[in-house]
This record gives sequence, structure tokens and C-alpha cells, in this order.
Amino acid sequence: MPINAEYRGPADLPEIIPVFPLAGALLLPRGQMPLNIFEPRYLQMVDDSLRDGHRLIGMIQPDVAHSNDSDRPSLFKVGCVGRITQLAESGDGRYILELTGVSRFTIAEEMSVSTLYRQCRVDYFAFIDDFTARKGEEDVDRQALLKALTSFLKANRLKVDWEGIESAPNEALVNALAMMSPYGPAEKQALLEAPNLKTRAEILVAVTEMDLAKKKTSGDPPLQ
Repeated sequence: MPINAEYRGPADLPEIIPVFPLAGALLLPRGQMPLNIFEPRYLQMVDDSLRDGHRLIGMIQPDVAHSNDSDRPSLFKVGCVGRITQLAESGDGRYILELTGVSRFTIAEEMSVSTLYRQCRVDYFAFIDDFTARKGEEDVDRQALLKALTSFLKANRLKVDWEGIESAPNEALVNALAMMSPYGPAEKQALLEAPNLKTRAEILVAVTEMDLAKKKTSGDPPLQ
């Protein structure tokens, strides 16, 4: 989805951003993530993001394995900042919005703030290639990706818009499949932290193949 703001590099993004910890959520550059916002702290976060004009929210997973506080869990070090590109009011106090991914970031430190939501000082420089659309997509093994997708769909008796898939550029295809994949937080974090698009596609294929092999040997039923 095209966005009105142009982000050419880390200098175009704020150093301190609000963060939304959400397990299993994966946002990638130029990917779209729908969100249903209803908790007071995150309603405040959206309001402040719009008021401040940057319209940015950092999506990040809680690191549950290393957390002692369920109300304020530790965070993984890498997340992705997205811009609010669609927003609707539900009429019952919720926001229905869509984030478009801009760039991944590394948390430098969590700030002490008075807001209900959490804020972090972040660094984007490790992911400077995120600012270049379709970077490295020519290195993606598209056939291996489509083969794994076909096997997954067949095993789970699912249908898909093949015309849309075949026309999608490699970056859009890899990132969309990664974001929609039904895997757990650890796999989602590995997909997020992949150094490039080629590696992300390879991780996605490997995880899919392992999942299919596990279901085949265990006799687990397909996804419903």
C-alpha cells in the first residue's frame, strides 16, 4: 500500500516510538497488519500517535520465556515500526486500523514514561536495507517457496488466489506469506530477524517443511 510519508532512511524516523507488544504478531516492511484496538492504553497510544503527527507504532513481541511480570513482559530486541495508513472508529470505543510496515528496529532502551503504553528508544541502522523496496528479491528461490506453499495448502485442504500469488513480486509474496503464516512466536521472530529477503524465504520454507513432516508422522489433523 502506498503511503503519503516518504521514509528514505533512519533519519526520517523518530528515535523514540510507542511500542505495542503482541505475541505472534509479525509486521514487515511494506506489509499490512490489521489491528483491533480496544485497551485504554493502546487507544491512548493511537491518539497520541495521530496527535504527534508521525502516525507510527512499533510492533514487537513479548519475550515470555525471559519475563517475570505478565503485565509488563520483557520484549524481544527486534521489532518493526509501522505507519497508520487506515483508521476507522467502530462506534463502541474501538479503533480498527491498519499499519503499513516501514522498517525494523533494535531496541536501545525502554524509556521511563508517564503514558499508559510503553515507549522505547530504537535504532534502525542495522536494517537500512528495509528502506529500499524489493531489495534482494532476485535472490529468492521462488519455485521452492511456491512448492512449500502448495504442499501446505494441500495438506490443510486450503484454497488460495493463485492468480494474485503468481503476479505478486517476490518481496510482497515472501513478506505476506511470512506475516500470515500460522507458526509460533519463535518462528515469527526468526522470520522478522532474517538478514535479507532470501534468508526469510528459506526460513519460511524450512519451517513449513518441518511442520508438514511433523504432522505427517504424528498424525495430527490439518488446520481447520
